[in-house]
Amino acid sequence: MKREGRKDILLGTLDLLILRVVSAGPKHGYAIARRIEQMSDDVLSVQQGSLYPALHRLEKKAFIKSEWLTGETNKPVKTYTLTKDGQRQLADEISHWKLVSAAINAIIDVE
Repeated sequence: MKREGRKDILLGTLDLLILRVVSAGPKHGYAIARRIEQMSDDVLSVQQGSLYPALHRLEKKAFIKSEWLTGETNKPVKTYTLTKDGQRQLADEISHWKLVSAAINAIIDVE
């Protein structure tokens, strides 16, 4: 279901989405943003002004770690990998999201 003009990511979900994408393997910033778009069938979009502060925040909390690697164009790219603490955080955030989204759906579905 694509909706023009509604590509903003819900407040508080960006960390969850980043952790989920990085859980599949190391990714650089642009690849993380692009993967979120792809996985959401282009419903969600992550702007650089939101993505990079979130990546720094997650790295500071030790949920992800970064490493400079040589990219496809032989230029260095900073890649992000999920840590063990990040795996636990991802599981917690998924559980919380499922609980909250079920509660919201219960309210929306009342007729």
